[in-house]
Amino acid sequence: MKNLKNARLFLLDMDGTIYLDNDLFDGVTDFLSHVKAIGGKYLFLTNNSSKSVDKYIEKLKSLGILSSADDFLTSTDATIVYLKPKNYKKIYALGTTSFKEQLKNASLPITDVLEDDIDCLLMGFDTELTFKKLEDACILLNRGVDYVATNPDWVCPTWYGSVPDCGSVSEMLYNATKRRPKFIGKPHPEMALLAMEKTGFKKEETALIGDRLYTDIACGVNAGVNSVFVLSGEGTLKDLNKSEVKPDYVFKDIKEILEFIK
Repeated sequence: MKNLKNARLFLLDMDGTIYLDNDLFDGVTDFLSHVKAIGGKYLFLTNNSSKSVDKYIEKLKSLGILSSADDFLTSTDATIVYLKPKNYKKIYALGTTSFKEQLKNASLPITDVLEDDIDCLLMGFDTELTFKKLEDACILLNRGVDYVATNPDWVCPTWYGSVPDCGSVSEMLYNATKRRPKFIGKPHPEMALLAMEKTGFKKEETALIGDRLYTDIACGVNAGVNSVFVLSGEGTLKDLNKSEVKPDYVFKDIKEILEFIK
């Protein structure tokens, strides 16, 4: 039976949940310390594929949080697991330099140059997007290559509002080519299930905390774990009232979660 106070594995979204741009939310370090103190474990789960794990380690360090690669599970990680058995000849990676480096380090046949033997288009959240990349994507999609995207998020929150994320760009490509990708990452349950497999915790001991109903909370619901919606990022109470996806808990921010579980 779900009960947040019984949770020991906390799957934490990042953007909009523990920080916004370069501002760490109040209470995050205390929350992480509390999880360790009760013998628990936290993993940072993010659909944001614009940064490699190394970049996220650097990012958190700059915010005062020491971490290692074992503390992260990203949509890029989940995508690599999905792509490995496919044995593609060549994958056109539409994404950041960091994204492409992580894929290459996983020994995937990555290119960012339009070539004849490409049999898959892979799209991530690209903060270095150019029209040339969009044009290449349209050419490949019209050729009929397989089409995969790391995440379906419409926007990524920033300090000044939101910017288009992978889902928005894929919709733009749909308008041009009438093709949509196979999405990996949240809201599909695989990331949460992979996290539990990795750590050994049961569903009733697991909580997924995030600021997006249609990805974070849907992932928690689909995986059968405690789903905790925070209002510190993209999602609002108005969104919640309209959504078919309902979380088990709603809190203002992570500090309020800590006050509840202590």
